[in-house]
Amino acid sequence: MSWGGKLTGGLLGFVVSGGNPLFAALGAFVGHQFDRGLALGDLRAAAGGAGRYSHAQRQAIFFETTFLVMGNLAKADGRVSEEEIQVARQVMHQMRLGPEEVRRAIGLFTAGKQTDADIDGQVMKFRQACWSQPQLVRTFLEVQFEIVLAKGAFAQAERMLLWRVADVLGVGRVELAQLEAVLRAQRSFGHAGSGRHAGADIGEAYKALGISADASDKEIKTAYRRLMNQHHPDKLVARGLPDSMMEVAKERTREIRAAYEVIKERRGIK
Repeated sequence: MSWGGKLTGGLLGFVVSGGNPLFAALGAFVGHQFDRGLALGDLRAAAGGAGRYSHAQRQAIFFETTFLVMGNLAKADGRVSEEEIQVARQVMHQMRLGPEEVRRAIGLFTAGKQTDADIDGQVMKFRQACWSQPQLVRTFLEVQFEIVLAKGAFAQAERMLLWRVADVLGVGRVELAQLEAVLRAQRSFGHAGSGRHAGADIGEAYKALGISADASDKEIKTAYRRLMNQHHPDKLVARGLPDSMMEVAKERTREIRAAYEVIKERRGIK
């Protein structure tokens, strides 16, 4: 969200009127209209730019942006620890990248760690290529969360970088916080087999589906189907997810399904 027009307009109104708050408010309103015009211009530019990219180019941009930002995220607190390198390798392993893709990913990760890495420019390019596919944007953010959630700790510098990236993508902080909460819950169901369901946390299961404990059975089924549809591997690849990252979507659907099974068993949903 842009605040430049509001602040400038409000200040000018306040100064020109000799401190009259009414004119300051009027100036802020005019500035707000200016900010809205800039925002709409950005969206139109993104919409116009999306048509320039083929499906293959969209997949390539997704891959490049993913590992550039991942490298920058690892360096956000000033140094890249051995733990962060191992986490990045684990994410690459989870994606089941081939040898050549691993080399590309490591190269991009390394480039992302450099102080002169144009992260904002790359993320804007990603937005332009994927603006019409909001689920691709969500999947991209989910992958970025992997590297910090896998460590357990979340440094303030890392959070601020994710806020900045999300802002370029047009995702608000509230939405980002909701996504983080859902992902934290879903991770607790990763690789869960049916034998684990009996001892699973029902509260985490509800969070994993993004619903409250007082949701109706119908609402639970609707939330489950919506999440499964959003993370369907074939649909994501058709939208622009690189083929090599399909395993990420598959793992997410396994987590969602495991959480849903816990709720079904506890509620006796047929």
